[in-house]
Amino acid sequence: MAEVLAEYLAHLSRERSLSAHTVRAYEGDLATLSRHLHALGHQSFATVDLRAVRSWLALQQSLGRERATLGRRAAATRVFFAWLAKTGRIESNPAQLLKSPKMGRRLPPTLQRTEAVAMMTRAIEWAEDRPGPMGRRDVAILEVLYGCGIRVSELCGLDSDDLDTERQVVKVLGKGNKERVVPLGRPAWRALGEWRSLRGELANSLSGPALFLGERGARLDPRVARRVVHRALEAVPGAPDLGPHGLRHAMATHLLEGGADLRSVQEMLGHASLATTQIYTHVSNERLTQAFRQAHPRA
Repeated sequence: MAEVLAEYLAHLSRERSLSAHTVRAYEGDLATLSRHLHALGHQSFATVDLRAVRSWLALQQSLGRERATLGRRAAATRVFFAWLAKTGRIESNPAQLLKSPKMGRRLPPTLQRTEAVAMMTRAIEWAEDRPGPMGRRDVAILEVLYGCGIRVSELCGLDSDDLDTERQVVKVLGKGNKERVVPLGRPAWRALGEWRSLRGELANSLSGPALFLGERGARLDPRVARRVVHRALEAVPGAPDLGPHGLRHAMATHLLEGGADLRSVQEMLGHASLATTQIYTHVSNERLTQAFRQAHPRA
């Protein structure tokens, strides 16, 4: 079973071009499933039936796993067994009828516009108080994450040649190695210009073409970008504790509140499905309703 699982993970990485983070998530879910099946006496996936798979999900539920986690594990199981059947490793797919738990709609927390402005103002103040390139780098990181809503992995993957200063757009390599071009505003371009003028102070043989660098000159690690965002938001009174993905949510929400159409936001975010983007319309509507109830005398 371990050998088959290793072959599947290699398939996800090589042929489906999934990110290392996604492959690790599949590996964790399916390794847990394999241990459960082995405990039930299965030495091969070929002997597994629907009842065995359902018992694993039931165990996960009894351990208090979130619905989102259960849904992801059910989906991972269905896809895995479909691959086993397609490649002839099993005769039929026992997980075909496996259902995911119903998901309640949960709106992601996001920043108010004033909080986003305060975050950037505080970051700029820090940069002015700190000599050297690190402060300017951090401002550029925040401006790019909030300015065009890219994922933290996409930010860390940017190369200097991905910036088109003439057209004021950035070329982004997203999930599934899909490229897209996103616009970036003037404050972000100013921050990038200031950072790039100091980038050489950190650059060394490890840097390559990477746009953002860590303290030792290598390409920026996503964990460092997350620390930059958390630290910046800690300085804003009342702001939620968000990571880079929270700035992506904020960018999308603020665009829709400002009148941008859903299709344009979908393209900028790199969502494969419009349904994924639609969650931000619910965020905007809920905030509008909340403001109405607080402010209108007849609410």
